[in-house]
Amino acid sequence: MSAFSEMQDLLSDFLTEASELLDDVDVGLIDLEYHPEDTGLLNRIFRGFHTVKGGAGFLEATPLVELCHRGENLLDLLRTGALGLTPEIMDVILAATAEVRRMFAEMERGAMPEPAPSELLLGLEAAARGESGSPQEGSRAEPAPTDENVGASSAREFAREPNEPDWQSLYLGAFGTPPEGVAATPDASETPAEPAAVAKSAAKPFRPEALAQQGGSQEVSIRVDTVRFDQILNLSGEIGLTKNRLNCLREELLANYREDPVAETLDAVFGQLDTLVSDLQSAVMMARMQPVGRVFQRYNRLARDLARQMGKEVDLIIVGGETEVDKTILDELNDPLVHLIRNSVDHGVEGPEERRKQGKPERGTVHLSARQTGDSIVIEVADDGKGMDPEVIRQKAIEKGAISADEAALLDAQRCLQLIFLPGFSTKAEVSDVSGRGVGMDVVRTNIVEKLKGTIEIQSAPGQGTKMVVSLPLTLAILPVMMLKVLDQTYAVPLSIVREIITIDQGSLQRIGNAPTLTVRGEVLPVLDMAALLGRQRETPAELAVIVVSGDKQAVLGVDGFIGQDEVMIKPLEGLHPKGVAGATLSGDGTLVLVLELKQLLEEVL
Repeated sequence: MSAFSEMQDLLSDFLTEASELLDDVDVGLIDLEYHPEDTGLLNRIFRGFHTVKGGAGFLEATPLVELCHRGENLLDLLRTGALGLTPEIMDVILAATAEVRRMFAEMERGAMPEPAPSELLLGLEAAARGESGSPQEGSRAEPAPTDENVGASSAREFAREPNEPDWQSLYLGAFGTPPEGVAATPDASETPAEPAAVAKSAAKPFRPEALAQQGGSQEVSIRVDTVRFDQILNLSGEIGLTKNRLNCLREELLANYREDPVAETLDAVFGQLDTLVSDLQSAVMMARMQPVGRVFQRYNRLARDLARQMGKEVDLIIVGGETEVDKTILDELNDPLVHLIRNSVDHGVEGPEERRKQGKPERGTVHLSARQTGDSIVIEVADDGKGMDPEVIRQKAIEKGAISADEAALLDAQRCLQLIFLPGFSTKAEVSDVSGRGVGMDVVRTNIVEKLKGTIEIQSAPGQGTKMVVSLPLTLAILPVMMLKVLDQTYAVPLSIVREIITIDQGSLQRIGNAPTLTVRGEVLPVLDMAALLGRQRETPAELAVIVVSGDKQAVLGVDGFIGQDEVMIKPLEGLHPKGVAGATLSGDGTLVLVLELKQLLEEVL
């Protein structure tokens, strides 16, 4: 039986609340380095540790209580002015928050967390004594807080701050009896006539409403398991497909029985259903949207720790954290952004001395921004560092055997920059803990382009810094598409890559290098046959075309007809992974339609 088997529901709520608190603590600590005299900020950080310690006490997670207790003591000395903040003190506090996260991970697995390393505990105490060096050998940490002074501490010790979860009331409301050895204590505002007694009633079954109400007020939000939410999303998508099918039947009915009053009534009812289904799908999608700031705020510490490790001074500036994106995309976005920010700090921003010689401020900057553009989200990671030299990248690619010298000679500057996405590519002469092994940017491109159906663009110039521009769909669940005909088959392509629809005048085609091209508004665009891309043969040239945009390239794709726009839920083809096919959906008349991944189809011909 796991250490928390009798309190799994409370443990889950604690870990969720405490993890969010710890995220805020980390963000606050980074801000504190720039504003060490901000007592309000110090108080907020202190309250975060205090709240985590309180929840850990009720769960009897003694190692976590012990660590938070020492961190809280050190923060208390800082907020009262007894100590001044130094880089060494900040290092030990950040080490403590990292250790708290490690303990959270163990508790999530149902295990009692292992105690924090004695060096860390001694380091916290040494910092509290004003000693910036390492603890002396043989020095002892104070005894761990016991149930008497932590788990069942006085009301003064656990007097709750505003908006702090009341872990004790939450536990009693949900289970009826506190853990063994943990006494129930009154709120600081109450003065009991006699000592509070431990509840003696038998443990009650878990009641969700006990977690929904604290202090007599109802919470305005609930947490829903992502699996359940995905089921709701899937059902709403299926309802949408059924609505499309009904719409086709409705049009057939009205065409044959337009004067029939029943048909007219059915038409009106269906119009209402159409609106309701659209509103339902929109509401489900909005419920899945989360601000990117939830991920972005993690990177303050990443940039700070990495810069300090490398002897650099770097400010991470975050803009647009309130921009919302689907949770599925947000979860997958973390690893690519970690790579991009690490690269900016490691490869991009120079050391203080080098920046001083170049007339730059000693502190480098990395900007992380997000904005919504149409049905896409654009994320940029930009630094003011040394930038990238296309010629250096060209030569490195040749040295590593990634491309031949002849192939490299044909690349322009922009295509040279794209070489950094090749597997195993690195410009680092030495391998370090941070970089140099040639892994990272190829993973970034794979995750962004293949998993998230997005694009990534590089803008860089020597001495002027580098900007990575990532464009992603707001959601992967429901995709706006253009339905088109190729020979006798219907296909769907993402609407986001469609620029416009045109007719093809065969007499206007010109050949460049034996390849047909068409001039559209002064731009010379290659002309490709969609049937040929799909491996099908055409007897007569296509007279209609769609202009599509793939990254920084455009092309004219010949097709046979257009059916219109639609919003579809993509279903994967189980066991099949044909190139250029993202999945399948159903058209309004019930036929199967393949959803094309044009970027894959075009990458070999453009």
